[in-house]
Amino acid sequence: MLQNKQAFIDKLLPAPRKGGFRMDGYWVWCGSVVKGEDGRFHMFASRWPKHLPMHPGWLVASEVVRAVADTPEGPYAFQEVVLPSRGAEYWDGRSTHNPHITKIGNQYVLYYMGSTHPFADVKEGEPFGLDDPRTIVGRSNKRVGIAIASSVFGPWHRLDAPIQPTRPARFDSFLTSNPAPCIHPDGSVLLIYKARRYEDIAHGMMTIGASRAEHYQGPYRVVREDPIFPPEQFHLEDPFIWRTDEGYELIAKDMEGNICGEKHGGIHAYSANGTDWTPFAQPKAYSREIRWDDGTTQVMGSLERPFLLFQDGEPTHLFAATADGSGGFEAAKETWNMVIPLRKGDR
Repeated sequence: MLQNKQAFIDKLLPAPRKGGFRMDGYWVWCGSVVKGEDGRFHMFASRWPKHLPMHPGWLVASEVVRAVADTPEGPYAFQEVVLPSRGAEYWDGRSTHNPHITKIGNQYVLYYMGSTHPFADVKEGEPFGLDDPRTIVGRSNKRVGIAIASSVFGPWHRLDAPIQPTRPARFDSFLTSNPAPCIHPDGSVLLIYKARRYEDIAHGMMTIGASRAEHYQGPYRVVREDPIFPPEQFHLEDPFIWRTDEGYELIAKDMEGNICGEKHGGIHAYSANGTDWTPFAQPKAYSREIRWDDGTTQVMGSLERPFLLFQDGEPTHLFAATADGSGGFEAAKETWNMVIPLRKGDR
């Protein structure tokens, strides 16, 4: 039955050109949306100043912000910085990134990646790149954590330690990031996350792990001692998961395109238990080639960090971080969070 399901990509409608969220003077990424107690739509996103390179500037200067719109499509207007820099002594003191907002009962739970390093901030005009000590240390200190609030307007309480730390000599010994939580009605959580392991003094390839907790504040326990997708076959990033009557479904970025047929396109997979996953017979979830509501099409330089907004139990909008240019972070002049409405019907 699941294998005969409609291809997710067939649900995508034209994207509004004037929708989504962008900010002058900033790289914008990682859009995640929730309907607030005020009835408006609140996007939690990452931003960092454009005097830094898009990559790896986020590793040392990203901060999570909130923007708001009257409709899911937007456009979204900046409201406030939610998770600012708070000092090198904190595990998330120098960078907050990968926000994923969710709500359980009357509580808003904001999952994110945090990092720190002990060096000075990068000054405008100062050379900075992948070989900079701030980049190297910041990357190795990436961890998944949460912040909690009883209102979408805050205040936000950050935990003193990450919920998904690294584990020596395991597939997640180097870093954890890109949290994809599914909070169940009883407050328990299945968390899918990105990980890398130490290989000598460097890091290995991206892998995807899974952990569970009886409560969203933890503790979280890794449910299997190997990645849930064999990295030799499934080179994935940016997972998003949700609960269904049959178990769970997932969309994620296909790094090589050997599953969905398009490099950096999206895959669609399912699982009965959240740890053993199978791509759908029609596995393509989305494409970098976008249909706009003005009738034009465009191949985006990047299309990443997929997030689904659910309303009344049905996914209604796909949000994605996107970039212009010919492809890759280095070619991007602008980045923003775009939104693609979904056709109603088969979930």
